[in-house]
Amino acid sequence: MLSFTAENARSYRDEVHLSLLATRLSADRVPRSLVPAGMSKPVRVLPAAGIFGANASGKTTILRAMADMRSLVITSFRQGSRGTPVLRRPFLLDPDCRVRPTRFELDLVLKGVRWIYGFKLDDERVREEYAYHWPRGRQALVFNRDDDKVAYGASFRAADRALRRLLRSNALLLSVAGATDNRPLSALFDWFRSNLLLAESENRLARTFVTAQMVDTGELGKRVIGLLKAADLGITSLEVKPMDAKEAERLGRLIRFLQDADDQELPHPPKPPDESAGPFGQLSLSHAGASGDMGFGPEDESQGTLVWASLIGPMLGALDEGAVVLVDELDASLHPHLVESIISMFQDPRTNPKNAQLVFNSHDGNILQGDTDWALGRDQIWFTEKYLDGDTKLYPLHDFSPRRDDDIHGRYFRGRYGAVPVVGDATIRRALAPINE
Repeated sequence: MLSFTAENARSYRDEVHLSLLATRLSADRVPRSLVPAGMSKPVRVLPAAGIFGANASGKTTILRAMADMRSLVITSFRQGSRGTPVLRRPFLLDPDCRVRPTRFELDLVLKGVRWIYGFKLDDERVREEYAYHWPRGRQALVFNRDDDKVAYGASFRAADRALRRLLRSNALLLSVAGATDNRPLSALFDWFRSNLLLAESENRLARTFVTAQMVDTGELGKRVIGLLKAADLGITSLEVKPMDAKEAERLGRLIRFLQDADDQELPHPPKPPDESAGPFGQLSLSHAGASGDMGFGPEDESQGTLVWASLIGPMLGALDEGAVVLVDELDASLHPHLVESIISMFQDPRTNPKNAQLVFNSHDGNILQGDTDWALGRDQIWFTEKYLDGDTKLYPLHDFSPRRDDDIHGRYFRGRYGAVPVVGDATIRRALAPINE
């Protein structure tokens, strides 16, 4: 991914732009040089970016906006019908934004070719959708959509007849192409399916199941166990045990009851109870003891252990596929050394040979003063700040032209870059005064 742009999305009323292109401030050996097809000059791309700021300043919403774009591409055709409202999240604190379109755009290198894909939509329909690529170093049209009128580039006109009868005003053309496996448009759809996966607290348990299911997959399983042991958590293994047959049957009956009551199938119903793992399995983490290993359930584990186990699956998946992974609150419940290790996995080309990328947010200012060879560089640090009207802004550290020897950590906490809460002890004392009286 080279850059992401959004407008009127969640807490961002105006245009927000996140770039992963390296600058002259890049840390040594960190940028990856790619030479897209037909271009003579390499493009220098960053493998990681960290976003810092106060609570409710927009750190999470920029990641969720990226995940929103992915979700619209993946689901707008499969999970809708004619007349279904478009599931978007505009800026709600300005009445004008409720009727103004939401815009997304992504700039990426896909299989050695640069692509730009974007769209505008409101609550009722897709207003604009476009894709361009550079197969020979020059921009070429893939398709351009204005409401329901679509124009295709010369190499993609064969897709017109197959997609025209399925295209709906409230569905993205790329979503239709992916659902019908329409080549070569579906190659771009497949990128969205494998990228911009957001790791957040709401899906932590599901991610831990994914990690557990990797344990029995040969060489990959050895890497999972190695990372579990490397964190010095005392874990020797991780597995999913089949749920008790009676409990599984009871859960299955409940799901069928809910489906009948709603008179329709759930969007992603769990599989029927059987001996397989997944939603009908029980997670077990093994610890070494005096008389051998003993398994414990998630309820007996610390939050730090569960967070680390839940991140291993997405991290290894991204590193193996060269994908972009998003992590909300990377530092939550993790020791700073583990946080630094995660960043290093993506920064170091020896552990990230396929150019995977990590975009995360954090409150931990210690990340800003990393002292390893693979710490975040000055062009990999971004800040968010909320204004009085509720709008949030995203801006890079390199706007401040920091020098290599600047105390970025100290300047950040002193408010030199903004992005910190303006709350003092006197304010808190005044808020508590009625209680004291």
